[in-house]
Amino acid sequence: MNPAQMLCHLGRALETATGDRPMKQAFLGKILTPLIRKSVFGEKPFGKNSPTDPTFVVADDRDFAAERARLLALIDRLVARGPAAASDAPHAFFGKLSGEEWGQLMYKHIDHHLRQFGG
Repeated sequence: MNPAQMLCHLGRALETATGDRPMKQAFLGKILTPLIRKSVFGEKPFGKNSPTDPTFVVADDRDFAAERARLLALIDRLVARGPAAASDAPHAFFGKLSGEEWGQLMYKHIDHHLRQFGG
């Protein structure tokens, strides 16, 4: 994944949080979420090679400036909608999340990829 693809990948994840990309919880998530919830929503950053939903994989070329602008707009939109609105969108793996959990998850996801690219 190059930087432009990473920005697109993050945008797709944020679209789930904003409700623009509705998803249902995967069966495996229903089984594993209770076992890993504390580690994912804890203080530690995401580890390397964490699994990702296949719909968030970006393999085609992307325009960095366009993806950056799109990502920033999605972050602003998520914040403007507030925690109550975010809690309406299920996560593809974790299912129902509170608005605070969505915020924490998106922060950790963005942080994970910025660290990956030295940001």
